[in-house]
Amino acid sequence: MKVLLEGKRILVTGVITEQSIAFNIAKIAQEQGATVVLTGFGRLSLVERIAKRLPVTAPVIELDVTNPEHLASLADSVSGHVDGLDGVVHSIGFAPPTALGGNFLQTSWEDVSTAVHVSTYSYKALAMAALPLMRQGGSIVGLTFDATVAWPVYDWMGVAKAGLESASRYLASYLGPQGIRSNLVSAGPLRTMAAKSIPGFAKFEDSWTERAPLGWNLSDTEPTAKAVCALLSDWFPATTGEIVHVDGGYHAVSG
Repeated sequence: MKVLLEGKRILVTGVITEQSIAFNIAKIAQEQGATVVLTGFGRLSLVERIAKRLPVTAPVIELDVTNPEHLASLADSVSGHVDGLDGVVHSIGFAPPTALGGNFLQTSWEDVSTAVHVSTYSYKALAMAALPLMRQGGSIVGLTFDATVAWPVYDWMGVAKAGLESASRYLASYLGPQGIRSNLVSAGPLRTMAAKSIPGFAKFEDSWTERAPLGWNLSDTEPTAKAVCALLSDWFPATTGEIVHVDGGYHAVSG
């Protein structure tokens, strides 16, 4: 039986711990036949240890998505492990503490610009850095958190995610002629390291577990990871510029 990502070469960013959505994406992608390359920023030794817990130890290359030199050398670095890419996963987001937690009206432009650079612009920057390796087309998939409404405490990260959702649509437009799709998965709240850095994140958790029609497991990243892997596969050949909700149906019901 042919597996979903047989022969695919996938670059996965954002693996920090085994609880990371990105870790489960990498794990499922490997189980579905993909060759996976990871990127890490900062404590590479930590990412390398986590990489050994995958079904197949994945190589790790250094990538700071705000560093032009890292982006310029990405294609060469990845080429040391695979001869091209069929998919790229953007699982990167950061906002300074002052940009979250109800501080929206007081946040400085310096901190807002950091959030937008890391969480929004990096999607386009990563896509362009990987583009030389995607000569046969492919799929770029990012992770968002529903940016159609204003959430308590999410503040400027919510604005950055709105920008990310728009950026994905523009990438879909500009890269479509090269056979490259751009889609996002909008996940419900998950207890990842990123979530723990958001003050008052428990407000999301309570609401989701009570209202999601299908229910919602705050600790289970597998449904989100499976959706990402499906979008990386050939099973969505004509889908681009889309946002797939993996949130137990929360987005579809009123408060």
